Amino acid sequence: MNMIQLTNRQARQFLLLKHGLLGDYIFSEKQGILDFVRQAGCIQYDPIDVCGKNAELVLQSRIQGFTKGMLTELLYEDRRLIDYPDKNLAIIPVTDWPYFERYRQAARQHAERYPEMEALIAQVQEHLHNKGALSSDDLKLEGNFAWRSAIHWSSGSNSSRSVLEQMYSTGELIIHHKKGTRKYYDLASKYIDPILLNAVEPLADELEHHKWRVLRRIGSVGLLWNRASDAWLNIWGLKAAQRSEVFRQLLDEKRIIAVTVEPIKDTLYCLAEDTPLIEAVLGHVEPAWRCELIAPLDNLMWDRKLIQALFGFDYTWEIYTPALKRKFGYYVLPLLYGERFIGRAEILAERKTGTLLVKKIWYENDVKQTLELQTALNDCLQKFALFHECHTILAESLQE
Repeated sequence: MNMIQLTNRQARQFLLLKHGLLGDYIFSEKQGILDFVRQAGCIQYDPIDVCGKNAELVLQSRIQGFTKGMLTELLYEDRRLIDYPDKNLAIIPVTDWPYFERYRQAARQHAERYPEMEALIAQVQEHLHNKGALSSDDLKLEGNFAWRSAIHWSSGSNSSRSVLEQMYSTGELIIHHKKGTRKYYDLASKYIDPILLNAVEPLADELEHHKWRVLRRIGSVGLLWNRASDAWLNIWGLKAAQRSEVFRQLLDEKRIIAVTVEPIKDTLYCLAEDTPLIEAVLGHVEPAWRCELIAPLDNLMWDRKLIQALFGFDYTWEIYTPALKRKFGYYVLPLLYGERFIGRAEILAERKTGTLLVKKIWYENDVKQTLELQTALNDCLQKFALFHECHTILAESLQE
C-alpha cells in the first residue's frame, strides 16, 4: 500500500481517530499522557493561561482522567518528559534527548563568541551546587550581558537570565520546575540518565536527521503535505528542496504512504505504521461522537490551511491581533463535535471563585443545535470545569 485514496470524510475520521478525539478515549491518565506524547513527538508549550496552558489543553481533550498535576509529575518528579525546544518551545519524551545534540553543539560553538560568559557560568555552577535550583531572580550577576542564540534572545538587561538561557541551550541546564511563568533551572546531570545525557547523536548525517524529524512531524499531525507549513517550524536547514528529497526517500523506503483526498489537489502523507487505522477507516467504521475543546496550538491545528481544506474550518488564533481587529476574541478555542468543527468558544477559568465562565460560543453557520449536540456540549463543559476544579459553570452567551 504505497498510495491510497480517501474521501474527505474518511480523511477526517482518520485524523481524529489517530489523535484520540473521536470514539472512545484511547489514552488514559499518566500512561496515556506518555503514550500520546510519544506518538506526537512533542506538544507545544505556551505560558499563557486563560483557561489552561496550551499543553494542558492539548492533553485534556484526549486523556481520560487528565489532571494538571499528572503533567507536572511527569515533567518535574518522574522526569519522563522534559521541557525542550522542538516545534518552538515544547514538551518531549526525555528519551529523545540525544536526537537534539546538534542543536546543543551549535549553542556551545556560539558561546565561544562570548568569552566573558565563562566567569558568569562559573558563578551559576557554584550556586547550583551549593543551593540547588534557581531562577534568574535568585542570582544577581554583575554587569550587563547581551546574548543571542537560535533559541532565545536576551536584551542584556538581565545578565542572570542571559547566562541561564545560554546554559539551557547547551544542555548543561534543564528546567527543574516552573512557578507560573517563572522557570527554575538546575544541572541536567542531576536528573537525566548519564546514558542519555552523554549519548552520541544517533543520526549525525543531516539528511537522516531531517528524515527523522519529518517522520516525527507527520506522525504528530497525522496527515501532512509536502509544502510550506507551520508544522515544519524549527527544523534547521529544511528548505523546500531538502524537504522534497526527504519525502522522496521516505516513500522509497516505504516509511510513509501517499494519500489522495478529493477535492484536495496536493498529495497528503501518513506514516506507514498507521496502515491498520487507514484500513479501519476504509472499512466504514462508525465511531461514537463526542464534543471537545481544542487547544489553539494543538498538534491537529499546526497546519491551519490543511484544517481549512479538510474540515472547512477557518481558524486564526487572535491573541496577537489588535482588539479592534479581532473577529472573535483574545483566547478562543476551536470546538469539535464528532467529525467536524462546529464553532469556537471563549472561556475563562476564574480560579478564585471556582467558576468556569463561558463568555461566548460562535457556531458555524450551518450547525444545527440539536438535542444531541447540546447534550454533548454540556458534557464537554462539565469535563472542562472538572479539569479546572471549578464547581460552577456560568454562561454569559452560549451562542451567536
